[in-house]
Amino acid sequence: MRILLLTHAFNSLTQRLGSELRQLEHTVSVEFDISDSVTEEAVSLFAPDLIIAPYLRRAIPESVWSRYVCFILHPGVVGDRGPSALDWALAAGLTQWGLTVLQAEAELDGGPVWANASFSLPVASKASVYRQHVTEAASVAVLQAVARFTSASFVPQRPASSYWRPMMRQTERAIDWQRNDTATVLRKVRAADGFPGVADSLFGQPCHLFDVCPETTLRGPPGQIIARRETALLRATCDAAVWIGHVKRPGGIKLPTTLAFIDESATVPQAPELDWWRAKSPTWQDICYEEVDQVGILHFEFYNGAMSTVQCERLRAALVWAKQRPTNVLVLTGGTDFWSNGIHLNVIEAASLAGGSAADESWRNINAMNDLALELITTEQQITIAAVAGNTGAGGCFLARAADLMWVREAVMLNPHYKNMGNLYGSEYWTYSLPRRVGLEAAKAIMHNRQPLTAKQALQISFSDACLPGDCNDFQETVLHLATKLAAAPDIKAQLTTKSEARERDEAAQPLADYRQQEMTHMHRNFYGFDPSYHVARHHFVYKALASWTPRHLAIHRELGWKLP
Repeated sequence: MRILLLTHAFNSLTQRLGSELRQLEHTVSVEFDISDSVTEEAVSLFAPDLIIAPYLRRAIPESVWSRYVCFILHPGVVGDRGPSALDWALAAGLTQWGLTVLQAEAELDGGPVWANASFSLPVASKASVYRQHVTEAASVAVLQAVARFTSASFVPQRPASSYWRPMMRQTERAIDWQRNDTATVLRKVRAADGFPGVADSLFGQPCHLFDVCPETTLRGPPGQIIARRETALLRATCDAAVWIGHVKRPGGIKLPTTLAFIDESATVPQAPELDWWRAKSPTWQDICYEEVDQVGILHFEFYNGAMSTVQCERLRAALVWAKQRPTNVLVLTGGTDFWSNGIHLNVIEAASLAGGSAADESWRNINAMNDLALELITTEQQITIAAVAGNTGAGGCFLARAADLMWVREAVMLNPHYKNMGNLYGSEYWTYSLPRRVGLEAAKAIMHNRQPLTAKQALQISFSDACLPGDCNDFQETVLHLATKLAAAPDIKAQLTTKSEARERDEAAQPLADYRQQEMTHMHRNFYGFDPSYHVARHHFVYKALASWTPRHLAIHRELGWKLP
């Protein structure tokens, strides 16, 4: 069939569904939901057999749903209706939830049901639940709904009963710092994480809160900001405290809390320093380390996978330290939502807002990323493994590929390209690591086509080395089992020798410094050259500007020469 994906943005859910539908040999095109007229034009050009809306923020026009079957993905159980489905479920502390595929009609979320899937609700943020559990449920339910649609024998049924829950207001999200305990504060912020955040204030100034973590050992008067650590501030609740990792000030962009309130944070006492070893009690720690037998495990988790200059430098310092440990294998586990997405575009944008230079901060950030990648590539005493449990894109993909082995969880989406960010060339030694894995022509195609890869596709083209099933916990257990087995292999020393000899041959053929210099020549042009595309694209990205058109590599129906099959 011809299937049109109508979506607000090309998010990981849309990418996943598009990839899976293409694997079933459907012809898939994407259109951003910009306006009724644009949607109508896309439908006219593509003449789809079916329209699927994975992620919308407004209703499909009647001129479309009255003529075509349109599947709406609602992140709620059958009968649930309204725009804040996940917010209400998480705020209520529910343990079970679901996703429903229903047909678009005049009544919002009121159409007949084509499929549904349920899942357990973890103690996690809304954004995390959406990226993992909702996406997994959507994959199952959408493929079932499409199969039912193609059979022509299935008749969708309306729910026996339904209920409408309105948009959750900030008054219903509000935190009472004098009375709310830590569990309540965590639940409220997590139910708003990603968007819209919880309206509150810090240092007497309004802001929206995101990215929270419990603290059990440090206490203070309820509501008081009692400590800081790296990018986070610690605020006391009535029974303990929570770390606040990110905030958004009025008219601004989402930033690490200590950066958004840089002057005010300087007066807050530093929390006790943590060493690299994993903390024994709940606290905020974005980099930590543990060992199991001959396996070292370096954990790092940065919000939305973005890595600032300072975070890259700190992670490199931790990597240098971990490389000195008496282990045979070193595993790097990034975030469970995002392994890494490369340089920190929001922090870079903030540099220009503070009277500095976004170009200069971009240059510092990419050099710090390169230093980190180089440290990983040149590891001599261990076999390195990038254990990719969460989605990854741009520089994050090639930081992972800097490891000897790249093991990817089956549900992960990878975007190993840079050009979508204002024709950015990219670095992290990709010109070294990518062609030697997939070949020169395939490397050029990956960079030019700018299409996402599923974990299975990444393995098929040899971009990765393993595709492992299961949720994040299953994945971590499997990684540890395989890494431990590798570390104990009788020929592990021979493997390390072979690795060292291969690196020496590569260095003799073309030094890593040459790859870096060539990449950075292009990057300097991106940052400082006459073409402002990167700076414009970054600005639109961090301010979440509405799309004004759909990129042609996604909207195949808008390509010159497109003809209906």
